[in-house]
Amino acid sequence: MPSQQIPEPVASFIDAVNRHDAGAFLDAFVPDGEVDDWGRVFSGRAAIKTWSDKEFIGATGTLTPTEVTQRGTTVTVVGDWSSTFANGLSRFDFTVTDGKISRMTIREG
Repeated sequence: MPSQQIPEPVASFIDAVNRHDAGAFLDAFVPDGEVDDWGRVFSGRAAIKTWSDKEFIGATGTLTPTEVTQRGTTVTVVGDWSSTFANGLSRFDFTVTDGKISRMTIREG
């Protein structure tokens, strides 16, 4: 577990992901939120859902955080990602706006 507590809304987001709760996952984002998965950008709830149904929640993914940092409105979580689609150490950069995630960027950890 990371030495620093994971701030909200990212902590609840990770909990929803690890429970495979698609509704809570989507509700964590602002309506026009974005996911940048290794340069592929998915904008808005419908696009994020389509991506997630195949590659994230639908792939029964789990994230085990090992490091967390916060700089301004950006929360960075590095952790072990495990799913039926992709696996390995990954870095998740979350931009938080008004208590919701406006952007999640995924790269190699």
